[in-house]
Amino acid sequence: MHPRRPARPARPARPAAAALALASALAVLAGPTAAAPASALGGHESGRLPTVTPVAETAALFDDERGGNANADDPAIWRNDADPGRSLVVATAKKGGLRVYDLGARQVQALPAPGGPGPGDSPGRFNNVDLVHRMRLSAGRADLAVVTDRGNDRLRFYRIDRDRPGGPLTDVTAPAVPPVFSASQGEINDQRTAYGLATWTDRATGRSYALVSRRHETRIALLELIAAPGGTVGYRVVRTLDLPSSFRLPNGSSWTPCGEPGERPQVEGMVVDPADGTLYAGQEDVGIWRVRADLTSAPVLVDRVREYGVPAVYDADTEECAAGADPGYGGRRLSADVEGLTIVDEGHGDGYLMASSQGDNTFAFYDRQRGRGPEDGHAYEGGVRITARSRELDGSEECDGAAALNRPLGRVFPRGLLVVQDGHDGPEDGPRTATGFKFVDLGEVLDSLDD
Repeated sequence: MHPRRPARPARPARPAAAALALASALAVLAGPTAAAPASALGGHESGRLPTVTPVAETAALFDDERGGNANADDPAIWRNDADPGRSLVVATAKKGGLRVYDLGARQVQALPAPGGPGPGDSPGRFNNVDLVHRMRLSAGRADLAVVTDRGNDRLRFYRIDRDRPGGPLTDVTAPAVPPVFSASQGEINDQRTAYGLATWTDRATGRSYALVSRRHETRIALLELIAAPGGTVGYRVVRTLDLPSSFRLPNGSSWTPCGEPGERPQVEGMVVDPADGTLYAGQEDVGIWRVRADLTSAPVLVDRVREYGVPAVYDADTEECAAGADPGYGGRRLSADVEGLTIVDEGHGDGYLMASSQGDNTFAFYDRQRGRGPEDGHAYEGGVRITARSRELDGSEECDGAAALNRPLGRVFPRGLLVVQDGHDGPEDGPRTATGFKFVDLGEVLDSLDD
């Protein structure tokens, strides 16, 4: 999540750079030819969306020295099949490491991020988290929490055991796991490192993978997760894919999202639909892409942010982008950044792809089902805002990460749970940057979409 910044017509994205050959080809292949995609038509306008309120919230995290430099980012929901009411939420806190919460949003464990390898090197910084279920390890099958350590450019793995003394998570990262993207510690310190994350288990082979995006780049890497000695877990890179960094507009011109020199439009929010092995990737200043999770297909742009195609000039003094006139090529449902993506599974392939529209504090829902053609399907089904229940229990603003689980979770959440990050946790948010997570009744959210 970006630091708080003044309101503006379009948030700064990242600048033009020489496109890689594959990215250029994909830009031509995926270049939009209409003012608004079919998937963005119909449903509520964002200003008239229904609202839901959270049931509970975690204690505020503070991104300062006194607060341990903890900054809420991304959640994942682990279901305890033996006792669903004792399920857990695992969440990242950046330099503050990992937090584990029960369904009452009470903290049950905190794990620190590792330090850097030497003085002056970047310390650990946990960005995104996802789960792998029943992976075969040398010590037997286990559920795992997988984390991108942006500070060290690595993945870290935590075995989940609800009743383990000392806390349910145990670090089982193989000691010699390599950097995901960087060739040297100097590159790691530059922080073009592992960022967004989605896990995927191939039903045909039973092999598990992580899809990892690179900060300030358009690259996504497919990593196979590998059982290592002593019950630990490592990985190897299978292949990479570069999304476009510039786009052909309907008027024949080329557009590149504006931003700091040398930075391309990055991806953070990602999710794989387990029903068909489709990866959805949120390119923050562009929109939502769809591609095979094994990264062997051409990406298709499912929907665009409103700011898509808006010309802008970066001002180094203000570190902001001054936006020009909107040519009208953007979508109608997402305001940059497009962030946390999650699947709401209603069985038999039905359900929703949910996206956090960070720029206007809303959540957009698309039909999970694909059509027969490569650009068909994913119709917009509606959206919601998550607003305050009381002065003490506020809503969600500038939401970064989100996770949904549409299964019964005891008597508190019998119709499932939605967890969303809150970028401005009130009433705590003041001189100190306060963030946290809101726990929402998923059934109430789905009811609002049906109204």
